[in-house]
Amino acid sequence: MSSTTALLSVRGVRKSFPGVKALDGVHLDIAPGEVHALLGENGAGKSTLLKILAGAQPADEGTLHFEGRALLATDTPIQRQRMGIVTIYQEFNLLPALSVAENMYIGREPLRHGLIDWPRMYARAQEVLTDLKVDLDPRAEVRTLSVAKQQMVEIAKAMTVQARLIIMDEPTAALSGREVGQLLDIIRDLRSRGIGIIYVSHKLNEVKTICDRYTVFRDGRYVTTGTVADASVNDLVRQMVGRDVVGVKRQATNTLGEVVLRVEGVTRLKAVSGTSATSLLNMSVHVRAGEIVGFAGLVGAGRTEMARVIFGADPCDSGTVRLRDALVTLRSPRDGIDAGIVLVPEDRKQQGCFLSHSIRQNMTLPSLGRLSKMRWFVDEAAETRLIEEYRRKLSIKMSSDKVTIGTLSGGNQQKVLLARSMALNPKVLIVDEPTRGIDVGAKAEVHQVLFDMAAQGVAVIVISSELPEVMAVSDRIVTFMNGVITGSTPGGEATEEQLMRLMALGEDAPQEAALPSALAA
Repeated sequence: MSSTTALLSVRGVRKSFPGVKALDGVHLDIAPGEVHALLGENGAGKSTLLKILAGAQPADEGTLHFEGRALLATDTPIQRQRMGIVTIYQEFNLLPALSVAENMYIGREPLRHGLIDWPRMYARAQEVLTDLKVDLDPRAEVRTLSVAKQQMVEIAKAMTVQARLIIMDEPTAALSGREVGQLLDIIRDLRSRGIGIIYVSHKLNEVKTICDRYTVFRDGRYVTTGTVADASVNDLVRQMVGRDVVGVKRQATNTLGEVVLRVEGVTRLKAVSGTSATSLLNMSVHVRAGEIVGFAGLVGAGRTEMARVIFGADPCDSGTVRLRDALVTLRSPRDGIDAGIVLVPEDRKQQGCFLSHSIRQNMTLPSLGRLSKMRWFVDEAAETRLIEEYRRKLSIKMSSDKVTIGTLSGGNQQKVLLARSMALNPKVLIVDEPTRGIDVGAKAEVHQVLFDMAAQGVAVIVISSELPEVMAVSDRIVTFMNGVITGSTPGGEATEEQLMRLMALGEDAPQEAALPSALAA
């Protein structure tokens, strides 16, 4: 495709950061009305190129042409938007205290006599949301929305701009199956209007479903471009990682230990202040030493809310949490950590990472108590050994542990959070969407780490919106619907159809029975 016929043409782009060559002469072409997948492992350079295209960062070298004219290194993100280039980042760029409509039209509010025309702005926002089939109140504050609904606000925000090229970075990472279907329908409609789309996703089945062509980056370099219809998922994986990737599946085990975690009768009839958290009704669950229990449910089913109660992040109206039959009082996450319960949260940007602090500080902060010497000083050599151990285990790509975690790709940020939790040697490890934003090669590595933690006697809870992932890693799968537990199924016997029935309908799926006394620890 020549630069004259391409909607977007990228040639020889290079970009370096201290100690890291993020892009090394990459190129990319996007045609009008094309959905183009940009593929690669975490750290391959995809997000760096997206930031360059959005005007958030300048390239060190190379040329960019959009609709036949050169893009300047001095262009700002607002100027790029006005040209018709709109970016939806993997990490949300919303103002939590403002309404849905304000976020959609920020900086472009309709005016009347020099003042914001609020009725017109709310009406316009409602029209866009209705077109997207998104059930949201334009007046609702963004901070009260679930992660999935915040993602839909980002998409609606992009729809308010007369875009010619829309860049979507992991747009379905936090969406349910129904919401993914809605988004793919929207993308097909945009394609029919001649709008070009760059689609970045680690979900290769989605790529096969919606994308026309693909380009692969590896370690900051261009690898290949091809037609999606001509490549299998395995072909795409090999091109991304440079090798065959073998998925790992949890093998059935008969060596489970005593019940480590026992949660009984957790009920919360009112939402936590400032959120739209699902109410919980008489929820009970148990997890044994060495067992991995998957939590499966649609968005809003109560999985995350249950995990936060177990961790001590949210209160409940009634119910108990016991560790090895000892009742624990959980008033805060500190209480959870002190008891041996650790949570890797779903939203790493808002709840997990200290984005302006170093990788070193993010990974080791909760472990400094056991990394101290003479009580008052940090043993830096021990701290470095801990960081290096988990860097190797999780293949974290970083030039130095002293750089800020905000400079890492989303997937590598997630790995740092996993390392931070594992370093605490927990009795109970809860991971909420553990592979969200992680490439296909690293998913198997993360799953293996969870298996290793279970082999060491840790009770593990895995929350995932991807049923194949839940089925692959779990000894037992607990299903949720509207704040109620609807079933408990052995992982080796579960099917996607069975789990979806329990998650969506709850047919003949009673609350998980109390643990029989014969099995009590």
